[in-house]
Amino acid sequence: MEIKKPEQHTETEKDKVHKEHEPATTSCEEKAEQGVDIKIGELEEALAAKEAESQANWDKFVRERADLENYRKRVQKEKEEILKYGNESLILEILPVIDNMERALAHAAEEPHVAVMEGIRLTHTMLLCALKKFGVTSIETTPGCVFDPAFHQAMHQVESTELTANTIVEELQKGYLINERLLRATLVSVAVAPQRPGPGD
Repeated sequence: MEIKKPEQHTETEKDKVHKEHEPATTSCEEKAEQGVDIKIGELEEALAAKEAESQANWDKFVRERADLENYRKRVQKEKEEILKYGNESLILEILPVIDNMERALAHAAEEPHVAVMEGIRLTHTMLLCALKKFGVTSIETTPGCVFDPAFHQAMHQVESTELTANTIVEELQKGYLINERLLRATLVSVAVAPQRPGPGD
């Protein structure tokens, strides 16, 4: 009598059943890890973008703050300029009066009108004192000093053997400064070397 052995699942069938479930579990875990990695990457990109935006905003703030400070300094300087030189046009109107008084004083010295001359001199002094309060001072110019185009304006050239060339012979009209800046140049005549006679002279 032939005895049949009980039927058993082959090993390959068991492995197949086991493998049907195992890869599915591994696949889910991999997908979860990949999802986390993607999320972290997105967050890192978003953070980097926000940091760049924050840095750009800070740089913009610093630039605008510097521009505002420069504007404030510029306005302050312009205000100081207005306070120092705002009376320039008024002073320019007054200076010709002083010129006329100085001419009158020069001629009065030749006349016996001592009282008139003294009155004019007093008025002249008062005017100069008033202008000095606004920062106006005269340019001191004497014969023989070097001609300086920054402060002098040459009206005539005078041949001279006594004075060096490019030195001042005579002050024709006084010049003035306002707070150390040129307000009106001094009108002068300037010495030049005498011309040598030519061969035909």
